[in-house]
Amino acid sequence: MIIIGIAGGTASGKTTVVRSIYENLPSDRVALIPQDAYYKDMEHLPMEERLKVNYDHPEAFEFDLLLEHICALKNGIPVEVPVYDYVTCTRTTESRTVNPQEVIIIEGIMIMTDPKLRDQMDIKIFVDADADDRLMRRIKRDVRERGRTVESVLDAYETRVKPMHNLFIEPSKRYADIIVPQGGSNHVAIDVLTSMIHAKLIVSPAVQGTSTF
Repeated sequence: MIIIGIAGGTASGKTTVVRSIYENLPSDRVALIPQDAYYKDMEHLPMEERLKVNYDHPEAFEFDLLLEHICALKNGIPVEVPVYDYVTCTRTTESRTVNPQEVIIIEGIMIMTDPKLRDQMDIKIFVDADADDRLMRRIKRDVRERGRTVESVLDAYETRVKPMHNLFIEPSKRYADIIVPQGGSNHVAIDVLTSMIHAKLIVSPAVQGTSTF
């Protein structure tokens, strides 16, 4: 089994990179684990208070459960991944069954900030993108998909997202084996990554050193 971690700032293009890799690999050999599914459930808080929580801080995530699930998959045990509702900031009563596969892709902004989780990864990828581009994508995504206003997104970016990126996410880039600039628009990098993972399905020694596409 190969564990691939794909990190990067908010709206950097991580999901696009993951989707492109996934669609170019045999679907019956790859499983996806989004870190966003492991946001802590805020149902115990009033809605007004939920919106004030710093969701861009490591403490917003249940790392222990994510690590438990990765270890279970490595031991051949299926897991039930939570389903998170971004509009209500709560976990739903549903879950998604993920079965052990030859390739497990973990994707999320904070996955390289946790040493124990990092140690489970065979390949660590950091998707890099310009801050202005990330902000524009975040505004479009949060307004369209998460019921936010432009004003609330800008406020969150200035008070939480940008400071947390500089404090936690950007420093985690030093742990990456591979850095992908230009986010999901870097098709050359995505093609190279896909080819490398294809090769890893046959021969799987650990990747060493850090590369930049």
